[in-house]
Amino acid sequence: MNGGSSRELILGRVRRALRDVPATEQPAGHPVPRDYAEKHGERSHDATVGLLAENLADYRALVHRTDAPGLPGLLARLLRERGARRVAVPAGLPAGWLAGAAAEFLLDSPDLTARVLDSVDSVVTGCALAIAETGTVVLDAGPDQGSRRLTLVPDHHICVVRTGDQVVDSVPQAVRRLSPARPLTWISGPSATSDIELERVEGVHGPRTLEVVLVTGDSREVTGDSREP
Repeated sequence: MNGGSSRELILGRVRRALRDVPATEQPAGHPVPRDYAEKHGERSHDATVGLLAENLADYRALVHRTDAPGLPGLLARLLRERGARRVAVPAGLPAGWLAGAAAEFLLDSPDLTARVLDSVDSVVTGCALAIAETGTVVLDAGPDQGSRRLTLVPDHHICVVRTGDQVVDSVPQAVRRLSPARPLTWISGPSATSDIELERVEGVHGPRTLEVVLVTGDSREVTGDSREP
């Protein structure tokens, strides 16, 4: 069976299944019940952030904590320890975040091709939110995150999470806050896969090293204090 006939076969089944549905009927007229539990158990916000850190580490991400004034110094240290000389950044990344870093910064743009990104040492971004129960960071191509390719090609990704307003307990809570119209990238640890013998290989379709910085306070107001924690 060729691709064309398979497509027609599947579409034909869909049309037959919908034959008795009035043409005027809309999905919004039949809401789906959402009465399932939104999260597992009750916990304080601090405990939720702790659970996020634990699950991120379980996925082999490197987790760091700092307050907003200490963010520039921490990022500078992480890039220096990595030996990062060329760093890709979203166009909307707060300028103060990297005020203390000694590197060449490449702003996200259409000219930043996969070939160019392959020569980049690190990428630094913010995020849309982070999910504690799954240890997942979600990007939605916001101003401080950039295009999807920005975090899929470089081998080292540092992602900054504001613990005050970007950490949620569960996937249902995350889905409610995210827009389905935006390009969403869900990241649980470094890029990895396993073969049939369960041999883990990292860096197959993304960075081998993911570092997540959990920041207390509003990191959007950082002005460039270069002190290190």
